[in-house]
Order: sequence, then structure tokens, then C-alpha cells
Amino acid sequence: MYDPTVFENLKVAFENHLYDLDNLEQAVHILHRSDQLDLAMMARECTIRFSKVGFPTVLVDLTLHSSLKDLADEILEIKGTDPGCLLTLLVRTCIQDVDKECEEIACILRNVWENDVSYTQTLSFRHEQTEPGFMNRINIHFKPKLTEEHMGEIDAFLKSVLDMMEQIGEVSKR
Repeated sequence: MYDPTVFENLKVAFENHLYDLDNLEQAVHILHRSDQLDLAMMARECTIRFSKVGFPTVLVDLTLHSSLKDLADEILEIKGTDPGCLLTLLVRTCIQDVDKECEEIACILRNVWENDVSYTQTLSFRHEQTEPGFMNRINIHFKPKLTEEHMGEIDAFLKSVLDMMEQIGEVSKR
């Protein structure tokens, strides 16, 4: 019988929680879902894009990634390894005052995630853009790998994501 991998179990758990937030609680709008197998690198990646109700200008891509090494370590039951998945968030929002708003967003990230993440903020604008402002792409990488032991923390984690989205949305509204 097929035994699902850590990636499969975490993917299903995140999907279930996010679809409940969309369909039952109506707290988010799921905008896109992608589940990919990279045959060149034999890696798996699942991304779910969503916005928080009331804050449509803040978009989050939650991505779960498993490498060939993690999959092989798990399937082959390699001793001394700790197979798991990497979790990243890509947050997109528009900002006007670069120095002020980027620092406010950095403060939000430090308060919500403490030392569990590394992040970058990358600003851009379209050539010949007529509206003012910049697109801020915030890449958040969570340091510890996720394993099935983290299943019970997904609900609290997603509540923190929604709290972060709301705070970032408040910065962008000003």
C-alpha cells in the first residue's frame, strides 16, 4: 500500500486548513493553486495563493517544497536524517513611502515571526507606470524544516499569517 510522504501529508493539511478558511470561515479568498513535480531536479512544490477578506491588496503565496534528498531520505529510511519540507511565503503589496513603509513591514515581520524566518523586501515598478507607488515583494523563508510533527501547529501558523496580512494591509492603506 502507498504510504504518503511528509510532503504529501503536509500539503493536504495546508490545503484543508486554507480551503476551510475560504469556504467555511470565509476569511480568505483562494486565488490560485499549483502542485508541481520538477522532473529535472525530482523535487515537489505546492503553492496556494490567497488574499485575506477585507485586504485584497495583500496577496500571499504559501509554498511547500521538498527536495529529492528529502524525498529519498524518507522513502529509503536513511538513518540519521531528518526529512522534511521547506516553507516559504511570498507577500505582495503596493507601497508609497519606501523608507517608512518598508521599515514598518520589517517591524511587523520581526514581531510576528521573531527569529524563525529570514526575509527580503524587493521593490519594483512597471516602466511607464502611471499610478504612483511600488510593488513590494516580501520573500519569507522559514528556518526549520517542517515535518509531520508540525501538523498540530498549522492552524496557529495560518492565524499568524492572516494577522501579518492584516497588519501589512493597514500599512499599505495609509
